[in-house]
Amino acid sequence: MTGWRLRDFHSDDLDGILALWEEVKQDGTEPVYGLSEVLASCEKDDAVVAVIGEKLVGAVVGRAAHAQGWIVFLATSKEYQSQGIGSSLLMALEAKMAPHGLSKLSALMPDTESRIDAFLSRGFEVKKNLRYFERHIPIQREELRLLSELGGRILPRDLWDGVGGMQKEKELLERRLVMPLAKAQLAEQFGVAPPRAVVLFGPPGTGKTTFAKAIASRLEWSFVEVFPSRLAADPRGLAGALRETFLKISELEHAVVFIDEVEEIAAQRSGEPPSAMQGVTNELLKIIPVFRDQPDRLLVCATNFIRALDSAFLRHGRFDYVIPIGLPDAEARLSIWERYIPRAVDGQVDLAALVAASDGFSPADIEYAARKASQNALENAVYAPDDTEPRRTGPVTGDYISAIASTRTTVSAESAEEFLEDIDSLARI
Repeated sequence: MTGWRLRDFHSDDLDGILALWEEVKQDGTEPVYGLSEVLASCEKDDAVVAVIGEKLVGAVVGRAAHAQGWIVFLATSKEYQSQGIGSSLLMALEAKMAPHGLSKLSALMPDTESRIDAFLSRGFEVKKNLRYFERHIPIQREELRLLSELGGRILPRDLWDGVGGMQKEKELLERRLVMPLAKAQLAEQFGVAPPRAVVLFGPPGTGKTTFAKAIASRLEWSFVEVFPSRLAADPRGLAGALRETFLKISELEHAVVFIDEVEEIAAQRSGEPPSAMQGVTNELLKIIPVFRDQPDRLLVCATNFIRALDSAFLRHGRFDYVIPIGLPDAEARLSIWERYIPRAVDGQVDLAALVAASDGFSPADIEYAARKASQNALENAVYAPDDTEPRRTGPVTGDYISAIASTRTTVSAESAEEFLEDIDSLARI
């Protein structure tokens, strides 16, 4: 839990803004914008504040001028710095200012200002002299409308760093997918064609969807998930709805398009006469080459059953890579467990024991066991039969071990063995 929350500025927050202003000046920093200008922008422009209870502990104020946005004020109380409040405030302000149709968001900071991590983590670039921060808004207003029609969204920028463990997979995806797309001109210089379509395969719950979202987050591209089950209800039929959806996607500037459980619409074709689903598979096979001709797009298809896919679907020329996403190793499990240990008991839980006991667990299995342990520990603390035992501050190692023992793993030993066989016969990395 962060302990703080964000909300829009209210008029009765002016005293809190004034207190933050004075705190900034006490640090020897002279803000670029005057106090009267900041207070006026709070009332008539865009402002977001961070609060703990009723106490205002952070604020960001922005002003729009046509397609250019400016950060007028950003501050966090000294005692609450280094908690990510500044970065969260900037993200919230950018979302609040999106209706203005900004193409650029900038900030002027005094040359003595040292707290610049919040800007750097949100993708701003440092300019010379006055430390001029500038961020190009990746998604424009018209594109936001189209994205809304497609059910797509803009994901938080920090999802990539939030993927616990799985370092081998992350490095592979970074090198093969993210880097050539993010540095397209450099890739072209070296004769590397940026990837256009990939398949992620592996057992259920291993993080394929999470990786697809993290790639979109890392690139700062729109994320559009195509749900065949929803398209099936379209009057034009699934094949027609699929074709129309990809036509709309072609109007986006940048996009990661994700199809989960793609085997539902790209299964092995067989039987006479052809089934209706074979027509859908044929349509998808036609769509992929057209999609590949469009720059700044990536199609990510995920499947738990790669053996079920039509052989033509995985053919060279359609997908650049066929990447396995398997169960986390010990190092990855440690990183995932660390994410779910409450701060109150950090350092008191035997993580090595949890890692050993959860061998064969998927990331989803670990999350389930961790939340189950926390819930059981909370209930034991609240509903203890008497007060003879000292009140606990959080779950202990035993709570986690019990939760692990009662968790049914998603991936069976047989499925794990089949996955290794699929890597040998079908992976393309």
